Formats: sequence, structure tokens, C-alpha cells
Amino acid sequence: MPDISIVLPCYNAENTVEETLDSLARQTLDDFEVIAVDDGSEDSTLRILETWASEDSRFQVLACPHAGVIAAANAGIAACRAPYIARMDADDRAHPQRFEKQVAYLEQHPEIAVVSSLVRGFPAEDVREGFRIYIEWLNTLVSDEDIRREIFVESPLPNPSVTLRAEWMQRMGGYAERSWPEDYDLFLRLYLAGAHFAKIPEVLLDWREHPRRITRTDSRYSLENFLRAKAHYLARGPLVGRDAVIIWGAGMMGRRLSKHLMRTEKAPVVAFVDIDPKKIGNTRRGKPIIAPDDLLDWWERFEVPVVLAAVGARGARTLVRKRLIDFGLCEAEDWWAVA
Repeated sequence: MPDISIVLPCYNAENTVEETLDSLARQTLDDFEVIAVDDGSEDSTLRILETWASEDSRFQVLACPHAGVIAAANAGIAACRAPYIARMDADDRAHPQRFEKQVAYLEQHPEIAVVSSLVRGFPAEDVREGFRIYIEWLNTLVSDEDIRREIFVESPLPNPSVTLRAEWMQRMGGYAERSWPEDYDLFLRLYLAGAHFAKIPEVLLDWREHPRRITRTDSRYSLENFLRAKAHYLARGPLVGRDAVIIWGAGMMGRRLSKHLMRTEKAPVVAFVDIDPKKIGNTRRGKPIIAPDDLLDWWERFEVPVVLAAVGARGARTLVRKRLIDFGLCEAEDWWAVA
């Protein structure tokens, strides 16, 4: 049995997959298996994979009809034999010590279900500002506490950087098709199941930026579908048993999230908080918009209220966090950042 199984879904990746495979072959931990799943590629991807498999027995190829990344990843997971399962994408590069360090970390920390790492975007000239800002945020979340605290802000783990215990992946049933991002869905399910997370505080993955990235071309990764995922799992986690939900932010993000919380999840949204004097005193979705100074008065009206901080402007989360802490509210108990 190998030390680690690496699941590599591939679709029309002839221009990048050689670089990915080479990075795997150069790992300092050499007892691994790569389960490369060709998802019905129409280019030379399958031929490249088969060539590698013929030359190195650690590389195995599954050729499947085109069914999408979720089906391909789950086919790879079903073939894994190792106690740890890592994910890679066919356009990224693993640093040589990635799997040695991630396997060692999981062996030394049995309480951790998923270990990731810091990441670097490349090629530098193609990294857009939004991707750069996202990576900067990701790389600040290292401990389990960090990751769990901000898991409803965005996906806190880059999918191609993670290694999971196989028992946890099996418990989750692999990736699920829910019409929103499958990796974020998996991490939220793990979170609600009580799994603990960690990152090795080193860059161990180069994450490729390019116009054809699935996060840009697949509608499952739209903002609206991220919000649907958040609402779904907020309702099954932090909002369970709450008799009042107060949303801090009556702007675009708070408005769109509240739509899913109220219409689909039937969450008891009672008020919005905003600093804009033009909004205060008005209503949003039939609920009053109040000033921050009125929050505690509303808080005391209910038995088990919760605040969701849903202001998407850059830097706003830090300001809202300070205000809520000043009010004596505890993050990840009394309130969650969700934008």
C-alpha cells in the first residue's frame, strides 16, 4: 500500500499536464500512487498520461467518458488505496516536499482531518488582482481556529493543495453535485461534521492562473452559487436553534445572502445593520435597517440571536469585527463573518 494517493482529474490539459506530472515525479516522498483520471479529453491528454504510466508504475490512468470534474475526481477517489488522499489539478505544480510534509503532519497530528499549505499564484504576469487578493487572504489562514472562523467568508482551502485522511473522504462520500462549488461544499460538510483543518505555513503549491480556469468558466463558481452554498450550510450549522438572525450589511452582499436565507432556508432574519444614514430607518426585504448603535437593543429582544457580517467591501470585515468585539460579542459563537 502506498503512503499517499494523489487524485488528478484531467480534461484537455495537454498544454500543462506534463509540468504537473513532472512536479509529482520529483516528490521527496516517493511511495505514492497517482490516479490520473482522463475525463474524456479531446486532445492528447490521455496519450500523455498513458506514456507516463508506461514508464513509471506509480502513475495509473483511468479513462472515462466526459462527465465533469466531480465525476472524474470521485472515480479517482474510488481507486485510491492509501490512508491519505491528496488532490491535484492538471495545471498546477506541487513543490518537491509537499507530500512528505503533509503526510508527516497528518501522522503527527491525528486530530487533523485535512492539511493544506500556503500557495503561490503563477505565472506572475497573469495573476489578476482579485486572484492575488484571494491568495493573500488564504495564506493568512493557517490554524484550525483561523480556518473555521472564516470558513463562511470564502473557501479557505485551495482544493489542489489539500491532503485528507481517506477515512474522512469516505465518510463524506467524496465530492457532491449540488450546483455550487464542489470543493467548498466538501469543506463545509467537513466543518459541520466536526473535522479539523490545518495548513503547513510554507508555499507547497504553485496555483496556475489562466482564462480557462474552471472557476471562471463554470457557472457553479458564480457569486450567486457561492451564496447559495453559504446559506445552505449556515442554516445547518451556526443558525440552528437561533430565534433571530441580524445581518450586518444592507448592501449588495447582505441583500443577496438574505434572499437565500429567507426564501430557501426560512431563516428568522429580523433586521439589517448598516452605517449608511440614507439606509437607516428604511427596510430591506420587509425588515428594518438599524444603526450599529442600536444592535445591542435588538440583540436583547431575543433568546438566541446571531449576527452575520455580510459587508463585501475590502477592509470592511476588519472594521465590523472590531465593532462587534467592542460590543462584547464572540466571533464564531455570537456572530460569523460571511463576506
